[in-house]
Amino acid sequence: MRRSTRVTVAASVVSLLLFGSLAACSGDSDGTASPSASSDTEDAAASEEPTAADVAALEGVEVAGDAGAEPTLTFTQPLTVSVPTARVTSEGTGADLAEGQILTMNYIAVSGADGSTQGTTYGAAADHITLGDASLITALNTVLTGQKVGTRILLAIPGTAATADAAETPTTVMAVEVSAAKDIPNRAEGEAVAPVAGLPTVALGDDGAPTITAATGEAPTALVVQPLIKGAGAAVTAGQTVTFQYTGALWDGTVFDSSWENGAPFTTSIGTGAVIPGWDEGLVGQTVGSQVLLVVPPDKGYGETEQGSIPANSTLVFVVDILDAS
Repeated sequence: MRRSTRVTVAASVVSLLLFGSLAACSGDSDGTASPSASSDTEDAAASEEPTAADVAALEGVEVAGDAGAEPTLTFTQPLTVSVPTARVTSEGTGADLAEGQILTMNYIAVSGADGSTQGTTYGAAADHITLGDASLITALNTVLTGQKVGTRILLAIPGTAATADAAETPTTVMAVEVSAAKDIPNRAEGEAVAPVAGLPTVALGDDGAPTITAATGEAPTALVVQPLIKGAGAAVTAGQTVTFQYTGALWDGTVFDSSWENGAPFTTSIGTGAVIPGWDEGLVGQTVGSQVLLVVPPDKGYGETEQGSIPANSTLVFVVDILDAS
């Protein structure tokens, strides 16, 4: 459901942290997307151990600056690593970090080739990740596991070449600071809403994961927004960062993506064009804790271009649990 183009240059850098579901749901700014799983190359890179040279290169990076302020990174250029490599530069003193928490973080990313800034959240909106999310680079999950709020880390991510004749992009060096951690529920919680005839039906597993059964008949041509569970939280507003569980299927019931299967909720900005129009229009105004059935016609989804396992001009069905908004 994502678009690949972020609202700011700084926010675009965080996509480097992603292998798997979030990166795979990304697309072009014109609405194209690929919901398929991560590539074999990405999976291999995510699982390889850093070499002694990788570790030494990151150890050579000096970080200067007070906590809460944008740091300065100094290192011998060019800096390269063969696989994602991370280390703690300053241990935090706050609450323990736990798998499944939403972490608020600030970072600056610089080019390993010349030290130029590629993006920063300092002075702008902080970013968020879910600790333990299987779509994150393994090195990031590993280095943050067992740490506390306030921890500062360095993460180096190798450059890649899109094609054999393309120039290789430089290694990216990121200084990341965790400023907050928040526990959130794993599923929608609220008052059940009676289903509406003619729409796909939803059955929930013991853990809350939905199973979608296709409806008969023609797909609607207008966006359908049908709450299944009404949460007691505040209404979601445009511009908020919202955390969701979701399952996405074609009108015939074929599932193409699911945060439940991916292993972690999905966090994104809503109402800003970061996701498809059907999500922006359908989820703004819904309350936290709700579960919402969205039937998204092609013009509110991915349009006329085939997207991996999503055929062109597809009507999409989503069951979305709204877990948190801030």
